[in-house]
Amino acid sequence: MKVRSSVFASFILILEVLGVALFLRGFFPVPVKSSLSSKNKLSDLPPEPLTGGSSNTSGAPKPLFKRVVVMLVDALREDFVFGPNGPMFLPYTRHVIERGSSLSFVAKARPPTVTMPRIKALTTGSIPGFIDVVMNLNSPALSEDNLIWQAKTAGKKIIFYGDDTWVRLFPKHFMEHDGTTSFFVSDYTEVDNNVTRHLDSTLKRDDWDILILHYLGLDHIGHISGPHSSLIQPKLLEMDDILKKIHGSLVSKEADGSLPYLLVLCGDHGMSETGSHGGSSEPEINTPLVLISPIFKRKAEMEKPGVVEQVDLTPTLALGLGLPISQNSVGHVIPGVLEESSLREQLRFLHLNGHQLSCLLKDSTPEYQKEAGFEQFRVAEKAHGGWMKLYLEGNTSEVLTNMGKKVLKQYLEALAAMSSALSKQLGKYDMYSMIAGMVFVFQLLLVLLLAMPEALSGSASVDLPVLSSLLSLPFYLLCLFLASVHVLVCTSAESSCYFCSLSWGLVFAAVAFSSAMFCILISLARRRLPDGSQFHGKSSQSSSGGEWMLSELDVLLLAGTVGHTLSLAASSFVEEEHQTWYFLLNTLCLTVFQDVCRKYFREQRDEEEQIILSKKSQTFSHSGSEMCSEKWLALATPPFTLLCCRLLRSLNQTGVQWAHLPDVGHWLNSSEHKVILSLLSAFCLVLIYLLVQRRCSWVSKVALAFGLVGVYSYRAAVGNVLFPWQHSSRTTSKGTVEARFVYVFVLGILFSGTKDLLRSQIITADSKLKSRGLWEIYSGLVLLVSLLFRAHNLPVLCCCLLIQTLMAQFIWKKLHYDAAQTTIMHYWFGQAFFYFQGNSNNIATVDISVGFVGLESYVEAPAVFLTALSTYAGPLLWACHLVCYLSSERDSCGVWGSAVSGGRCMEGDPKPVPASLQRQGTDRGAETSCSRLPEVS
Repeated sequence: MKVRSSVFASFILILEVLGVALFLRGFFPVPVKSSLSSKNKLSDLPPEPLTGGSSNTSGAPKPLFKRVVVMLVDALREDFVFGPNGPMFLPYTRHVIERGSSLSFVAKARPPTVTMPRIKALTTGSIPGFIDVVMNLNSPALSEDNLIWQAKTAGKKIIFYGDDTWVRLFPKHFMEHDGTTSFFVSDYTEVDNNVTRHLDSTLKRDDWDILILHYLGLDHIGHISGPHSSLIQPKLLEMDDILKKIHGSLVSKEADGSLPYLLVLCGDHGMSETGSHGGSSEPEINTPLVLISPIFKRKAEMEKPGVVEQVDLTPTLALGLGLPISQNSVGHVIPGVLEESSLREQLRFLHLNGHQLSCLLKDSTPEYQKEAGFEQFRVAEKAHGGWMKLYLEGNTSEVLTNMGKKVLKQYLEALAAMSSALSKQLGKYDMYSMIAGMVFVFQLLLVLLLAMPEALSGSASVDLPVLSSLLSLPFYLLCLFLASVHVLVCTSAESSCYFCSLSWGLVFAAVAFSSAMFCILISLARRRLPDGSQFHGKSSQSSSGGEWMLSELDVLLLAGTVGHTLSLAASSFVEEEHQTWYFLLNTLCLTVFQDVCRKYFREQRDEEEQIILSKKSQTFSHSGSEMCSEKWLALATPPFTLLCCRLLRSLNQTGVQWAHLPDVGHWLNSSEHKVILSLLSAFCLVLIYLLVQRRCSWVSKVALAFGLVGVYSYRAAVGNVLFPWQHSSRTTSKGTVEARFVYVFVLGILFSGTKDLLRSQIITADSKLKSRGLWEIYSGLVLLVSLLFRAHNLPVLCCCLLIQTLMAQFIWKKLHYDAAQTTIMHYWFGQAFFYFQGNSNNIATVDISVGFVGLESYVEAPAVFLTALSTYAGPLLWACHLVCYLSSERDSCGVWGSAVSGGRCMEGDPKPVPASLQRQGTDRGAETSCSRLPEVS
C-alpha cells in the first residue's frame, strides 16, 4: 500500500498525539476528591462522641477569632524571614517573631509551585495536580468546597486586593475587590501600590471580617533578576512597613471582652536560585508562615520555627472562624493555635478535623479500614467518648486531665497519619493507560524511523505492508493475546483505569491497531535489514527503496534515538535528560570525525586521481590549496563542535541534582563583571551578523545590522550591559522603546523573506528566490531570538549559528549525508541546545520575563508566544535551518542537474560533472544522489 509522504507524516503525527494524550491521562495524578458533589455545612457536623448517653452538642465550637487578615507575599522564601538576613530585610516582622505574641512555621508547599495551584491549596486544603499549571494561565471559577465559599455562606464579609487570580477563582464572593494582573512581571512597583492604596481606608472600617492581600512585586523581581538582586531588600522593607501598619491598626481596634484578631503572613511558594518557581527544590517549596494574635503566648527569644504543610492552614482558619472544614482538605489543624483553648474545645476541634479526614479517606481509598490512621482515629474517638462521659458527670480530678491529654495525643497522631495517607494518594498513577500510551508511541516511532529513508526519497511515498499484515496469522494471535491481557487487567485492578472505562469497540480498535503496527514493523524491518546485510561507511538506498544499507552513523542515530525514548521511562533520566543529549552529541561528533578521517585519509588516493582527471577535463574549479584548506577545516569541525558544546555546558547549570551549583552565567551576571559581559555580548552580536547576513538581500542586511544594534541598546537600557560612555549601571528605562525598535526590523525582515518566498511559488519558479526567502525568514527569527535571550545566553545563539554554518559547509555537503541522517542530526542538536540555554524538564526554568519584552501591559497572546519562542529557541532554530538547508540543496542539485544532460552533483560543487568523467570516477563516496533530498516547498 503506497502512501504519499505528507499523508504518512500526518497520520503518524495524529496517532502520536493520541498516544501521548493517553500516556498523560495516566501520568497526571488525579487529585483526591470527595465523591459527594455537595459542600460541607454546619448542620452536617458530627456530634461530640459520648459513651452511654445522648450527644451534648452537634454544632461547631465557638470561633477563636473575630477578624482575620491574610497578607500573602508572592514568592516569599522562608530564608527571607527566618534566615540570617531576616533582621535586615524584615526588621519589624522579626521583632514580632522573636518577642511578640506569635507562632512561626516553615510551611511546605507541594509542587507544582505555581500561584493558582497554591491558592487552591490554601483555600481548599487539597493538593492540586500538575494539570493546574496549564489552568494557571486562565483560571476558571473554583467549584469545589473551599474556605472562601464557607465564609461567604456563613455571612462573613470578605475584602480582597491583589492578584486577580483570586477574583477569577471566586467570582461574586468578595464584598469588595481590586485585582491586579499577575503576569506582567516587568512591573514590580505599581502592582503593589494598587494594593496598598486601599489599606488606610479599609483598616479604619468595621464592616468586614476577612481581609486578603496578595502582593506580587517580590515575585516579579525574582523573575527579572533573581533572589539575590539589589531590588529584593527595598521590596521586603516595603512589605515589612505594610505588616507594621496592619498590626498597629488591629492592636488599636482591639476591645476588651471581644474575640481577638489573627494576622497571617505567608507565601504561596518560594523562588529558586534563578528567581523562578514551579519545581520541587527546597527554596521553592519552603515558605514562611507567621501567625500573630494576642491569643498566643508572648515569646522571650527567637525559637526555631516548626514545620507544617501549607494545606494545614486551611482547617486551622476554618475552625478558627467557626466554619466547617472543606470536604477535600487533606491538612490537619495546627496544634499551637488551640493551646489557649479549654481541653474540651481542643478535643472538639481535633474530632471535627478527624471526622472530615476519615470521610475523605473512605471516599478515596477502597481499603481504608487497613489504614493505620483510620484505626487510630476510631480508638481516639472511643476514648474521647469515655472522657466526655466523665467530664459531663462533673469529674474534675487530675486523672480526667491526664486522660484528656492522652486522647489529645491520640487524635494528633491519627490526624497526622490520615493526612499523610491522603497526601500519598496524589501519587496514584494509572499505570495501564501509561503503558498503553507508551507502546503506541514507541511503535509509531519505530515505523517512522524505518520508513524515513523511503519517505524522504525522490518518489516522496512510503510502501506500507498493511494488507499483508492484516491477513497474517501473527496479527490474529496478537489480537487475541492483547484482548486477554486487557480483560485480565481490568477485572483484577483494585481501582478503575481510564483505558478500562472505554467501550469495547474503542478497545478492540486499539488492540487491532497495536497488533497491525507490530506486524508492519516486522515487515519493514525484514525489508530494510535483510539477512546478510553489511555495514558500509556510507549509507545508500537502492532505487527501488527495497534495501537499506546501514553505516556506523546510521546505527548510532537509530540506537541513540530509540535509546533516548526508552530512557524516558525512568524518572531519573527525565530529570537529568540533558546528560543523555550531551552524551549522544559528543558521540555523534566523534562518529562524524571518523567519517571525515576516512574520507580524507583512507580515500586520499582516489581523491588525487579525481583531481588529475578533473584538471585534464578543465572542469575542476578548486585549486590544490583550496582543497587542502577545505580538508583541514572539515577535520577541525567535529573537534571544534565538541569544544563549543563543552563550553556551553558550563554556561548554565541545569537539571535537578546540580542546578544549584554556580556556573559561568551567574559569574557573568554579577555586577563586578558587567564590563566583561558587555564585551562578550558585543562580540557575539557582531559574529551573529557575519554568520546570518551572507544569504540575505542588501535590504535585509541593513535591517539586521540596525536590529542587532537595537538588541544591545535594549540590554543597556535594562541594565544588563554598558555602553563605553556609561559609568553607571543604573537602569534608565524599561527598554520598551528599544525593544519595539528591534521588533520593527524583525517584521521587516520577515516580510521581505515571505514576499520572496510567495513570489517564487506563485509568480515565478525561481529556486534562488525561494532559497533567499527561506534564509531571510530564518535570519528574522535569529534577530528576534537574540532580543529575547538574556545577555549571558548570547554565546549559545552564536555557537548555534557557527556550528550550523560549519556543519553545512564542511560535513553534510562534503560527506554526502542523506536527508534522513541530516534530519536526525538537526533533531539531536536542537534538543541539546534546548538544555544549553539553561532549560530543563522543570517548569521553574521557564523564563516568563521574556514574554513582556517591549510590552507596557499584559497582553496574553504575545506574552505566551514570546515565552514559548524563547524557551524552545534551540529546537526551533535547528528545525528552521533544516528546512532552509534541504531546500537550498535540493534546488541547487535540481537546477544544475537539469542544465546538463547526464550531469550529477559532485562533491563540494553544485556544477554538473560530464558523463565522460562520471564513467572514470572511482570514488564511490564522491558522488551523491540528489533524489535523496526531499521536496521542500
